[in-house]
Amino acid sequence: MEKALKKYGWIFVLPTLIAFTIGFIVPFFEGLYFSFCKFTTVGNAKFIGFGNYVSALTDAQFLRSAGFTIAVTVVNILAINILAFALAMALTQKLKGTNFFRTVFFMPNLIGGIVLGYIWQVLINGVLSIAGQPLLKLNGTAGYWGIIILMCWQQIGYMMIIYIAGLQNVPDDLVEAARIDGATDWQILWKVKIPMMMPSITICVFLTLTNSLKLFDQNLALTNGDPNHLTEMLALNIYRTFYGRSGPQWKGIGQAKSVIFSIAVILIGFWQLKATRSKEVQA
Repeated sequence: MEKALKKYGWIFVLPTLIAFTIGFIVPFFEGLYFSFCKFTTVGNAKFIGFGNYVSALTDAQFLRSAGFTIAVTVVNILAINILAFALAMALTQKLKGTNFFRTVFFMPNLIGGIVLGYIWQVLINGVLSIAGQPLLKLNGTAGYWGIIILMCWQQIGYMMIIYIAGLQNVPDDLVEAARIDGATDWQILWKVKIPMMMPSITICVFLTLTNSLKLFDQNLALTNGDPNHLTEMLALNIYRTFYGRSGPQWKGIGQAKSVIFSIAVILIGFWQLKATRSKEVQA
């Protein structure tokens, strides 16, 4: 059986590999080429060198969107993971109704980002109206915190499930041994549970990091970058550059922005994985 798997196992991998190559590898390298071109369609691309990258990196709004994206990402990572971990701790206690609450907290993750954006736009605008504050289209601060609230509401339940699985995999004998040695609940949390849960933490931080960096549909539906592009994240800025402006030069600039963005997300993601995996306890 083992010999057969070694000999014919590649057959099972082949369909996924073909789909991945057609759907990701080929478009990525085509996009990389077009980022060096001026074009309106793929059939009339004209190579112009690094001009698109110079234009992208000197675009003040692109840089402003990068700063806003980083600000959203940092707060999202902290808020989502801390709250999800706290809920996981609470729902792994022997309490009544834990399965019901797990389901309730997970359900927002099943709703599409566009729908969530419009739902929270109505809710936040209603609160702002009652408070006598400018609505989202005129309120950059409310738009920023609106995105944070929306992302927390959508993703906390999903991360909570991962943390619950991690907590349930912590050996009971380690916890009991720590208690016998006189460790407090706080010491057990920091010295036993969290180190044993680092694989779960790695996954959750990676997911919240990448989901926040590439956020698009929620940003589009909730604020659409208003007011005056102050709440415009990188994905929305790239979309507007590529599709929202006429002229062959903007297609190439938008493509260059997307390449810069993709490389940045890949590098940041790998750095985060390396940093958190180095903290994992080896079995």
